[in-house]
Amino acid sequence: MPQAAQVTAAEISRLAGVTRATVSNWRRRHPDFPAPSGGTESSPAYDLEAVRAWLSARGQLPESSPADDLRAALRAAAVDATVLCELTLLVSAASRRSDSQLRTLTALPDDQLRLLRHQAVPPEAAELPEPGESPFQADQVPVLRALLWCVAEEGPLRALDVLAESDPDDSGAGGSYPTPAPVADLMADLVTVSGEAYPGTVLDPACGAGGLLIAAAARGARELVGQDLAPTQAAQAAARLAIQTDATIRVRAGDSLRADAFPALVADAVLCAPPYGQRDWGHDDLAYDPRWVLGLPAKIESELAWLQHCLARLTPGGRAVLLMPPASAERASGRRIRAELVRSGALRAVVALPAGVAQPLHVGLHLWLIQRPPEQAVPPQGVLFVDTAQVDPIGAEEPTGRRPVPDWPALHTLVVQTWREFDLYPEGFEAVPGTARVVSALDLLDETVDLTPARHVRVAVPGRPDELAEAAYALRRRLRRATTGVLALSGGEQWPPVGGTARSWRTATVADLLRGEALTLLRAPVEVAIKEGDVILPEMLHSGVGTARVADARDAGSLLGRHLYLLRPDPARLDPWFLAGFLAAEDNLHAAASGSTVVRVDPRRLRVPLLPLAEQQRYGRAFRRLTALRTAADIANRLADETARTLAAGLTGGALLPPDPSEGPR
Repeated sequence: MPQAAQVTAAEISRLAGVTRATVSNWRRRHPDFPAPSGGTESSPAYDLEAVRAWLSARGQLPESSPADDLRAALRAAAVDATVLCELTLLVSAASRRSDSQLRTLTALPDDQLRLLRHQAVPPEAAELPEPGESPFQADQVPVLRALLWCVAEEGPLRALDVLAESDPDDSGAGGSYPTPAPVADLMADLVTVSGEAYPGTVLDPACGAGGLLIAAAARGARELVGQDLAPTQAAQAAARLAIQTDATIRVRAGDSLRADAFPALVADAVLCAPPYGQRDWGHDDLAYDPRWVLGLPAKIESELAWLQHCLARLTPGGRAVLLMPPASAERASGRRIRAELVRSGALRAVVALPAGVAQPLHVGLHLWLIQRPPEQAVPPQGVLFVDTAQVDPIGAEEPTGRRPVPDWPALHTLVVQTWREFDLYPEGFEAVPGTARVVSALDLLDETVDLTPARHVRVAVPGRPDELAEAAYALRRRLRRATTGVLALSGGEQWPPVGGTARSWRTATVADLLRGEALTLLRAPVEVAIKEGDVILPEMLHSGVGTARVADARDAGSLLGRHLYLLRPDPARLDPWFLAGFLAAEDNLHAAASGSTVVRVDPRRLRVPLLPLAEQQRYGRAFRRLTALRTAADIANRLADETARTLAAGLTGGALLPPDPSEGPR
């Protein structure tokens, strides 16, 4: 008889959308809370069904969906990686059936449903793990039913997302991370040649779940080739490509460096986000590999091994774009390979992205554009460097709550247009002060061969002083507009005192509002799509300070990040800006917080004044204005810093003169 599914306290907190401290309080204060049924004394485990029943009886269990049911079934069956791979590929097969056919399958008897194991592997995944000889196990039948039902009700991609949550190979522990869609789109656009059709055959030798190949297919690639070390990731790629594209697909599981599944492949383009920091990539075993045309990479330079693998799989004239860590641009151990890369003309451009656009989020990653030199062609004599760190952020925190997000449309347009201008007229490319510059190979081949864009873009003063003067004037003009906005938002109407004593009001806790259905509280990992008007609240206080903000149209459709709460107010009863303003009050946050080193907020303990909706809206307009004031001040601060640096560079570089007091302002 299969063992009952068990959950830890952390999993209970995610299931109920509360903090672990809340679960601990439940255990202490409620005698009827389910007793541990396994685990250890320090980390007990509880029967899943008993926990779900207890939460449901108290209204703490969010309404389940087909995706939630699939998660619960996966947890109960405790499927291994092999079965997870087969289930992933089964989604591809199920996507070719109608919703009514899938619902019919879910009604089959257990013995018939178990035979679906032999339908799991589609033709495009022939070299992925084969299905087992025996049918699915009896305890896996609920997973099959939940999987088919999820595909029928919420679509195959939703089912794949749920399966990916259970994938131990998708944790990033091995230095491999998924590429966010905006970054994938940018990389896919950069492999094009102006005036020519999109590359027909595109390879990703570390394809993960296939995001880069999907972006290439959306632009016209006809043959998609991928390989990944993790079979479950390769299965995700095969299934997603089969569902989302009409291209010819070849996906294999295996290590592209040690056991290349496509040794004879010549691709028109390569897109790759190689795993970072691998020490066991095969340095000793592959010492005499013919792919190392630029030199044998050091053990700590796995990214340069991946780069040469990509270069070896290109047709002459073919291009590759790699997402690289910034250390690869300046680490001493890779100097000789970087020098050969520049000397051979294979390196065409390096683009620095803002920190936070892709994991690991604390560093600004680079895009390296390389090209296999055409036969008998003269190598290019310059490399384009682009630094996008100066692209203005949108001004609001991203859904993960960590930092301002860049204006992706502006960043995408800047990089693509700059690259295409350089690609068409490399000798005539004019530098963009503080953003883009072409550096000759001779200037790069010094004792460090540092390919960091900021080093070559930010410190350089344009050859023409009038260009720098015009750029500085444009910055000053933007700064004046920003400071005018700050003055306008900080002035205007009076903010009058209430009277001799501060106003007091009757309040309710968020828990009270939840019970009264005035709002809904949600939290990851339950997949939550943000809606305009939602209030997003961080779980943890940083330096004793917390924020709450109202989601706008730019957030709509994004998924709620980790360590965040989402409060969805009933617009007929609560104004979102009023709610966010009072939730973010320092006294309110500290009264609902616990912990010393890591301070977490229990949102159910936060208090909100009970005011009529019209009065809430009056307060909401005031809080909205304060948010706009903070945003305008942040933009003005960044522009002031950039303006000062540009003017200082012009003075010290001999391109600008100090202002003449006798002349009027400009």
